[in-house]
Amino acid sequence: MRDPTSQQPLPPLRGEEFHLFNHMAGTMQALHGWFRTQWNVLYDVAKSARRPKGMSIKTYLSMCLEFCERLEAHHTIEEVRIFPYLAKRMPSFANKDQLVTQHKAIHAGLERLEHYARGCLNGETDLQWGEVKEVLDSFGTILWTHLDEEVRELGAEQTRKYWSAEEMRRMPM
Repeated sequence: MRDPTSQQPLPPLRGEEFHLFNHMAGTMQALHGWFRTQWNVLYDVAKSARRPKGMSIKTYLSMCLEFCERLEAHHTIEEVRIFPYLAKRMPSFANKDQLVTQHKAIHAGLERLEHYARGCLNGETDLQWGEVKEVLDSFGTILWTHLDEEVRELGAEQTRKYWSAEEMRRMPM
């Protein structure tokens, strides 16, 4: 392992080396792609107050719930298994750091979205597209920032500062 505080530039990574050190970023980018796609559908419908042809209100609300459940599961796995391992060497993954703080802010928005969608599905709340959009707006910026920052922090230029090639091969992700 290299001293991450060293000011000397690292040599360029080539081919296989880059893929090895960038593997976690690539995996995270793929997972985040699903969240981005789902978010865009949810947001576009709420913003326009028009569902795609063939999408019922029940389907839309179920998509809201699925989005919330999957993102919560994703964050739980990160916080329980991935971040603690990375935090041993990478300051950006330490418990009190920005990424975990972002999870908490996103979680608050997900709770609001889940509560609203369940209320609509149960007939306790009338669906108002403007309210759905307002809930999504309440955590959208931090969600997109978080998705970008997490991938950047897992990228080859970061991971190689803290981990050897052999250690990267044994990463839990």
